Amino acid sequence: MTQTTDLRGAIPDRGSRNGSGGLALAVILLGQFMAILDVNIVNVALPTMRADLHASGAGLQLIVAGYIISYAVLLITGARLGGIAGHRRLFHLGLASFTAASLACGLAPSTGTLVVFRFLQGAGAAMLTPQVMSMIQRDFTGAARARALGVYSAVIAGGVVVGQAAGGLLVGVDLLGTGWRTVFLVNVPIGAALLLAGPRVLPRDEPAPRTRPLRAELDLPGLLTLAPAVLLLVVPLIMGHELGWPLWGWASLAASAAFAAAFAAVERRVAAAGGRPLVSPRVLRAPLLVPACVAIMFGPASWGSFLFTTTLHLQGDLRMSPLESGLAFVPCVTAFGLVGLNWQRLPARWHGRAVPAGFAVAGAGYLCVGPLAGGGVPYEALTVVIGFGLGVMPIIMTLALRHVPAGDAADASGLLLTLMQLAQVVGIATVGTLFLTLAESGGSTRRAEYGAGWALAGMVLLGALFALSLARGRAAARP
Repeated sequence: MTQTTDLRGAIPDRGSRNGSGGLALAVILLGQFMAILDVNIVNVALPTMRADLHASGAGLQLIVAGYIISYAVLLITGARLGGIAGHRRLFHLGLASFTAASLACGLAPSTGTLVVFRFLQGAGAAMLTPQVMSMIQRDFTGAARARALGVYSAVIAGGVVVGQAAGGLLVGVDLLGTGWRTVFLVNVPIGAALLLAGPRVLPRDEPAPRTRPLRAELDLPGLLTLAPAVLLLVVPLIMGHELGWPLWGWASLAASAAFAAAFAAVERRVAAAGGRPLVSPRVLRAPLLVPACVAIMFGPASWGSFLFTTTLHLQGDLRMSPLESGLAFVPCVTAFGLVGLNWQRLPARWHGRAVPAGFAVAGAGYLCVGPLAGGGVPYEALTVVIGFGLGVMPIIMTLALRHVPAGDAADASGLLLTLMQLAQVVGIATVGTLFLTLAESGGSTRRAEYGAGWALAGMVLLGALFALSLARGRAAARP
C-alpha cells in the first residue's frame, strides 16, 4: 500500500472533480490492483518456472525480489515525480512501463532476462502506484472520497488474496501451453485497456508551482547511494550459498555498508542545504518513528519469506498443483486482510497492545510450521493463525504517523512503506536461502520447514519486542 500522501489534509466537500468519477476511480484502482497482484502472483508459479527455465534457487529468489527492490527504492522518487510532472501523466507513464515490462517478462527466454524485466516492472509500479492515492485526494471530496478510500483499502487487501489464487489458476489452466508466462501476460490486455481509457476519464493535471530546483526535489544523490546499498546487500545474500560464499560476496556486503554510510551523510547534507532528502533527519526525530521503523520491518520480512517457502513446500513434498497451492493460501491471506481492514473497531487503548500480541500469535504459529508440515486441515488452520497474527501490521504505521507533523506525514509514510518492501526482500534472501539449503541437503521440503519456521518465529518475536517499546512510547506520549 502506498501512503505517500497525507490523509489528514482531506477537505470536506461533495462529489468528485470530474464528471466521470466512477470510471476514473475504476481506472486508477485497476492499475493499483495489477501492481499489488504482481508482488504475489509470481509465488505460485515458481516451481513451474524452475522446471521450464532450469532456474536455480537464487534465480527464483531474484525473480521475486527484483520487482520489490526496484519498487521500494524508487517509490518515494515516483511520488515526487508525480507532484512535479503531474499525477495523471506519471500514472500513464508508469502504467505503460509496467505493461511493457509485463509483456517482456512473459516472453523472457531465460532466468537472467526475466530477472532484469522484473526489475523494470517494479520501476513501472513505483511510478504508477503513488499517483493513485494522490489522485483520490485531489479528485474526490466528501462522501465520494470516503467511498473511494474504502474501495482502495479493499483493493489492497484483495490483491494479496487474488494474487495467490489467480497465479495458481493461470498456471494450472496452461493456456495455449504458456504455463507460468500467463501470470505476466495477463497484465498486457488489462494495461492496454487502461491506457486507452485513462486519457478519456482522468482529470487533467493542473500546473503545480515548484519551490525547489528539480534536483533538490528528487534527491538524486540520495537515490544514487541508496540503490547500490540495497543491491550490494541483497545480491550476495541470495547468491552466496549457491556460489560457495566467494570473496566478491563478502566485498559486496562491505561495500553495501559503505554506501549506507554515504547515504546517511548525503541525506544530512541535502537537508542542511535546504533540499528534500529521501529520508529526512527531521522526520526521524518524530516521536515513536524510529522504533516503528524497526518494528515494521520484521512482519513483512517474515510474511514475504513465508509465502515464498510455503509455496515451494506445497508444490514440493505435498505435491499440490499450482492451482491447489494457490487456493491453499486463500484462508491465510483472507485472515490477514480482514484484520487489516477491521482493527480500528478495537478500543483505542488496545491498539498499541494489539501489535505485540499479533506478532506473538504469528510467532507461535511459525514454531508449529515444521511439526504440522505434513499438510491437511491442521496445516491449513495454522496458516490462518499466522495470517491473523500478522494482520496487525497496519497498526504500526498508524501509531507512528499519529505523532508526525502534517507537513512531514507524506515523507514519513513513504519511508515506512519503503522499509516494509525492503524487509520482504531481506526476508526472502535470508529465510529463503535457509529453506533452499535445508531442502537440498535433506532432500525434503518438509524437513526444511522446521528450520524456516524457527527462523520466521525469531523474526516476529523480535518484532514483538520492538512493538512493546512502541506501545510503551505511545502511552508515555499521551498528554
